[in-house]
Amino acid sequence: MFDKVLVANRGEIAVRVMRACEELGVGTVAVYSDADKHAGHVRYADEAFNVGPARAADSYNDGEAVVEATRKADADAIHPGYGFMAENADFAARVEGTDGITWIGPSSDAMDRLGEKTHARTVMRDADVPIVPGTTEPIDDPEQVIEFGEEHGFPVLIKAEGGGGGMGQEVVEGPEAAEEALETAQREGEAYFSNASVYLERFLDNARHVEVQILADKHGNVRHLGERDCSLQRRQQKVIEEGPSPALTDELREEIAEAARRGADAGNYYNAGTFEFLVEDEERNEDGLLDADTDFFFLEVNTRIQVEHTVTEELTDIDIVKWQIEVAAGQEITFDQDDVELEGHAMEFRINAENAANEFSPATGGTYEVYDPPGGIGVRVDDAPRQGDELVTDYDSMIAKLITSGEDREECIARGKRALAGYEIQGFPTIVPFHRMMLTDEPFLDGRHTTKYLDDDLDPERIDAAQERWGTESAEQSGEEEEEVTEREFTVEVNGKRFDVELEERGAPPINVGEVEAGGGGSRPERPGGGDSSSGDGGSSAAGDEITAEMQGTILEVNVTESDDVEAGDVICVLEAMKMENDIVAERGGTVTDVAVDEGESVDMGDLLFVIG
Repeated sequence: MFDKVLVANRGEIAVRVMRACEELGVGTVAVYSDADKHAGHVRYADEAFNVGPARAADSYNDGEAVVEATRKADADAIHPGYGFMAENADFAARVEGTDGITWIGPSSDAMDRLGEKTHARTVMRDADVPIVPGTTEPIDDPEQVIEFGEEHGFPVLIKAEGGGGGMGQEVVEGPEAAEEALETAQREGEAYFSNASVYLERFLDNARHVEVQILADKHGNVRHLGERDCSLQRRQQKVIEEGPSPALTDELREEIAEAARRGADAGNYYNAGTFEFLVEDEERNEDGLLDADTDFFFLEVNTRIQVEHTVTEELTDIDIVKWQIEVAAGQEITFDQDDVELEGHAMEFRINAENAANEFSPATGGTYEVYDPPGGIGVRVDDAPRQGDELVTDYDSMIAKLITSGEDREECIARGKRALAGYEIQGFPTIVPFHRMMLTDEPFLDGRHTTKYLDDDLDPERIDAAQERWGTESAEQSGEEEEEVTEREFTVEVNGKRFDVELEERGAPPINVGEVEAGGGGSRPERPGGGDSSSGDGGSSAAGDEITAEMQGTILEVNVTESDDVEAGDVICVLEAMKMENDIVAERGGTVTDVAVDEGESVDMGDLLFVIG
């Protein structure tokens, strides 16, 4: 077994991995960006190392920095969690090629075969696993999208090869949308997965999303741990996951599970992984279920642990994360396929810092003024934050996961209602009100929802009513005054390793922590030509109307240069925040007199972007 594992991730999944390590008697190392200096996963770890600025490409996705932190910590393994570099075969190969460090995940070869979507489709086809009609080679021309749509029918789905979590996916309704959708999918693929390659699939209008959890060792043993149903999605982003699926007969679920096992065998796969399928929901039997005659198609392989692995753990009582670590250490799986039994029902609710009544827009900042998660029998919470923490908005909007379980789906839902009602978070909006509403929604309760239900069929006024009824405000928003407390937090880094000193005083004047932090902090550098690039003191030396960032994020695209003429409504840049692209438009016509940002740059809310004279 390993002595010390570095977790190359953040938030609740980092804490989840660290808890598994703790139970195995293994030490833990956290990595963190400048934005996460005071994050929960850093508190939980035995050691913590800074790996760079807030921008993920310069920190969590900086493979060299992560490996160097592993060396400094004298850790002998890296667990990538999910997201960031978890499905990056090049990074896995880099770790595999580093003496004394083990990669906790599938081999880089298997990740290359199955993690890249076009490769995976070829492997599945050869293993007699049904695949959605689509391309098995990357495409790069809008005409290819149009030709595919004319052959198979619109809409067409463009998908990033290295994608996951709904990112890098664009639905093309007709030929006129092909060029823009292709550019967007390529841009997101590059930004999130360092891979701009995309491919095409026929978009299934009426389907359920069913996935099979796989666990395999290096000795040739492959086990499936049953299926999960992830059909409740918004724009290909999963919202509520559950298991077993409420829509399948036992015969159909066994067919899908065995197809997943064949695929894992064909891909020489080991460690944890998930094989995802789309199941056509066209005709149900007299019991209201999809039977063995129903068509299903391979979608993709997630070559990592998934957000919703908790559902399977509650159903099987198998700790998947601990098995990931043990398999990586060379241990053989100790249970047979016949030993795997799914008992009861489980659901996972993603607790996102989003306002569902405002198009699920992510929170732009805030403090956990109140954070009181629920408990009781059949309730599990995977989280990292604690009351008083600042909300970090530089990354994914998910802040925690609530998992409920029961003897059957009815009891699981009843516990979900109880737990969601008792989940108190104040300081910024969350989608807890949306989840509470969904547990009263008849199509969902009947298990008849498909992947299109939230986008096409759910009445948005019901979401508005839920937010108004159950949404929370921050103390600042509600006008309440809090006792003034000055928290003096000093962070010192020696060779990149973190040491903290904290002091809380009441009635003391605030101080600028950035002045005493090792490595500094403070203002952004001046831009050539004078003036700070932020919109605060200093502003821009150029005259005109200033356009500032309305939220924290990353500039994906800058469409203008100085002296360009623009008209009202022109898109002048694209700002990515919380996995969503936001067009920044000119509010009036004029001439661009200052461009204060570059592509790839991270910005904070209020930072200057442009000046239009």
